[in-house]
Amino acid sequence: MSASRERILSRLRASRPAQPLPVPDLDQHYQPRLRDESLAERVARFRTGIESFHAEVHFSTEADWPALLARLCADKGVASLLYGADTPAGSRLDPAGFSTTALRPWAGRVEDFKRELFHQVDAGFTQTLGAIAETGTLILWPSAAEPRTLSLVPPIHFALLDARRIHQTFFHAIRDGGWASGLPTNALLVSGPSKTADIQQTLAYGAHGPKELVVIVTNAEGDGQ
Repeated sequence: MSASRERILSRLRASRPAQPLPVPDLDQHYQPRLRDESLAERVARFRTGIESFHAEVHFSTEADWPALLARLCADKGVASLLYGADTPAGSRLDPAGFSTTALRPWAGRVEDFKRELFHQVDAGFTQTLGAIAETGTLILWPSAAEPRTLSLVPPIHFALLDARRIHQTFFHAIRDGGWASGLPTNALLVSGPSKTADIQQTLAYGAHGPKELVVIVTNAEGDGQ
């Protein structure tokens, strides 16, 4: 550790208050925003929100979602799909089931295939930690086996969501998931394809990053709706 960094950290430690600062009762604060709703109603609220941001939502069963992913890749002309092979969802992807799409396992280093990643990979596939019904937002929890690159670089992002992990608000996602016990380098909140309003404050989709977001939802009431 450099001497300048140690001086900065020492000043920060010395400036900490002797007693923790009082915090509001967040449960009480967010209580009015809780709804008495079924899983199906929570799923519908999430779907309405994320589709309003130009995302696609498809429903499947736990057994059939890999086949649905393969069909969606074929329909969209996806020639190559980047995924984390060492993840629970990634381990279920069988190249034999993807007749028109080549599966590309994440290799662990962007530098090893940077040019291919940015110019030849058509889509990325990731799991999700959950979602937020209130805002129509996916929660991604990147790891070494499934880095944020998979969701941020390829033109199409396929995301797998377990409906039972859709929380009513962001606060409840943090509390129920025990985020205080540890966070990854990045926790990503995704509410649709990439978008920008930098030019004349006109909202444009697909300006950078994924141009399409496709969500496959499992374990929802009324699968296949």
